[in-house]
Amino acid sequence: MKTPGVTIRKLLQMKRDRQPIAMLTAYDAAFAHLLDRCGIDCILVGDSLGNVIQGRDSTVPVTLADMAYHVACVRRGTDRALLIADLPFLSYSDVGQAIRSAKRLMQAGAEMVKLEGGAAVLDAVAILSRLGVPVCGHLGLTPQSVHQLSGYRVQGRTPDEQQRLIEDAAALEKAGASMLVVECIPDALASRLTEAAGIPVIGIGAGRGVDGQVLVLYDALGLNAGQAPRFVRDFASGADSLESAIAGYIDAVRGGEFPGPGESYDD
Repeated sequence: MKTPGVTIRKLLQMKRDRQPIAMLTAYDAAFAHLLDRCGIDCILVGDSLGNVIQGRDSTVPVTLADMAYHVACVRRGTDRALLIADLPFLSYSDVGQAIRSAKRLMQAGAEMVKLEGGAAVLDAVAILSRLGVPVCGHLGLTPQSVHQLSGYRVQGRTPDEQQRLIEDAAALEKAGASMLVVECIPDALASRLTEAAGIPVIGIGAGRGVDGQVLVLYDALGLNAGQAPRFVRDFASGADSLESAIAGYIDAVRGGEFPGPGESYDD
């Protein structure tokens, strides 16, 4: 049984106190235990496992069974951090499917589920939150829609895109979302969304004006293949252990030092 640790209420208080929230992904018990021991606030079992664990070129092939397996592994290594799990591609395309998918991940050990999109997923967010399932939204660059977006591109560049993201963020919160992740959007837009939101907003490639930061663990440890995105920093470089690398990430987030200049996007 999880000991008292990070809860939704605690994250809300951190937002009010302007205390940055530190989040990383994990996919197995060993890394989950390390992150938990270092004091990470939230662990995300991301469908990014498709890229970093399975070696795929997108998150689209990741299945619900894949996610449930890795959630159960991470649950066994987590005692304190809030455990969030991605609902994979097309596993929440209607309300009934969203309920079944969330049930499977929550019973595997998740304490919150994350889904991508705005207006199209509002019904799923509303029913899950009414049924007692905490939901995290995800806007901006949504990797499950990589083919529709024509690649991994910064979102929210045009006035129309910005207005749509602002409206989607407000609608997700109204529908019952407890948290929001914004990915690869301009700093100023992310700051605007965060100030307007009553729920914590976590950024990845979204500047420092958000309530917290998340990175894929393997990126934060310099284990990414190919050229890393602009918003990634290798915290293992110069660190004498994995533990000190993770602690360095947490300290950099909480101290407002990460992301730094050149690690986010302008309008």
